[in-house]
Formats: sequence, C-alpha cells, structure tokens
Amino acid sequence: MTEAAAIARSSGPVTQARLVVDFQRLGVTPGMTLLVHASLSRIGWVCGGAPAVISALLQAVGPEGTIVMPAQSSELSDPSGWCDPPVPESWWETIRATMPPYDPRLTPTRGVGQIAEIFRTWPGVQRSLHPQVSFSAFGPQAADILARQPMEDPFGAQSPLAALSDRDAQVLMIGTGWETCTALHLAERLAQPDGPTFQDGTCITVEGERRWVRLCLPVTDIERFQPFGATLDGNALLRHGHVGSAPSRLFPLAPAIRMATERWTGSEAA
Repeated sequence: MTEAAAIARSSGPVTQARLVVDFQRLGVTPGMTLLVHASLSRIGWVCGGAPAVISALLQAVGPEGTIVMPAQSSELSDPSGWCDPPVPESWWETIRATMPPYDPRLTPTRGVGQIAEIFRTWPGVQRSLHPQVSFSAFGPQAADILARQPMEDPFGAQSPLAALSDRDAQVLMIGTGWETCTALHLAERLAQPDGPTFQDGTCITVEGERRWVRLCLPVTDIERFQPFGATLDGNALLRHGHVGSAPSRLFPLAPAIRMATERWTGSEAA
C-alpha cells in the first residue's frame, strides 16, 4: 500500500498516544511478553511511522515487558529453491560461493514488514543466531527467549517459540492474516516431530571463516494455518479489536499451540 492510500483510508493521523490506547483496549498490559506480527500500512497513516508503533508497544508493556518479532532472512538459503522470484540456474554456484554470511547485526529481514525491520535495529534489541528464521527481542526476557534455536529444527521444542510458550507469551497480530502466524510452526513440529524434511543451504561464519553449509529442515505448511485460525477467531481465548485502522488479534500462545497440535496430530493420524 502506498502512503497516499494509507492517508486515504485514515480518518486522521494515528499517533503514538492513540496506539498505546488501542493496545490497552485490545488487552496488552504492563509486564506482558508479546510475539508481534504487524502491517504498518494496515494501521493507516502513522505519525512517526514504524518507530512510533515500536515506541507505543514498548510503552504499553512497560520496562518489565518483552517484545519479540520474527526477523527472517530467507535470502540466506539455497538459490535452487528460490521462487519469488527465481534466479537462473547458471547463477546458483556463484551465489553459493559469494553469499555474505549471516550477521545478526547487519543481515536485513525479508518479508516481515517495516516494523519488524526497524525493530531489528532498535537500540538494545537482541537477535537469535539462525541464519534464515531468526527472532529479535527487547526486554528482560529477551536473552532467555533467544538463547536456543537449533539450525535444523528452528521452530521446535528447543526454539524461541517454545521459550515463548513456556513464558505465557501472548501473540499480537496487527493487520496480518493467519498465514503470518509464526507461532503455529511450533504446533506443526509438536504434531509431527518426525515429519517430512527438505535439503537447503545457507552461509554462516564458523571459527571466523565464511562457510556454505547444508541443512536438513522441516517442511512447513502454512495452508493449514487459515482454517485453524478461523476456528480460533471464534474462541473465547482470542480478543479482537483495532490498532488504528488495522483489524487486530491478541491471544495466549500456549493454549493456541495445544489446540493446533491436537488438531493436526489427529488429522495426521486419520
């Protein structure tokens, strides 16, 4: 969405103060741990842009709260699997040989929106070490949440998602659809711990040297997120509201993961 379109859909500027009130009305409270997915354009014309949204989130949870966002960098993968857009096969070996290694300080996010990208660079924000599907976090629980993320099981029982579940985190979706709900990847892994995998590659630094490494990663299926989300939308666990003009949701991560795991385990068994 263009800035002109955001202005057209807004009844007035969305200020940081209004955002704080909207978060509070939705159920965000001081001390809360939040996994946030957000679309800046869906909020409307925000006075101050993405930094204003981040400042409002930090204000709403206060100094005892923790904010977490996906910080995915899908371009650090094997070019043979790229499809949006693909690159010529004749380029693949050059890309593998020259791709810069993952650097949690410098590697930009891809496909997670302006708010997550600005949050990644926010003073004091920490980032996990997975080269493709990292998370960034700010707050007293950030280091513990990001401490573990296995290279070949980045969404499983030892991941930041599992740490968030253990800490009674809430998921805040601001103008985003269920296909963006990264937390549900944890339910996939719990439902199918020995599920299908695929071969990939990435570039990392090992003992000070750049290395291209091969990975065996779990297959994910976001096509089932929407049907499950439609069920959750009608559950009392989930609160609906608006942040600016953006339809938004707030729900506890752990119960939602239990529900999705039970549903998908049952469907696989059937």
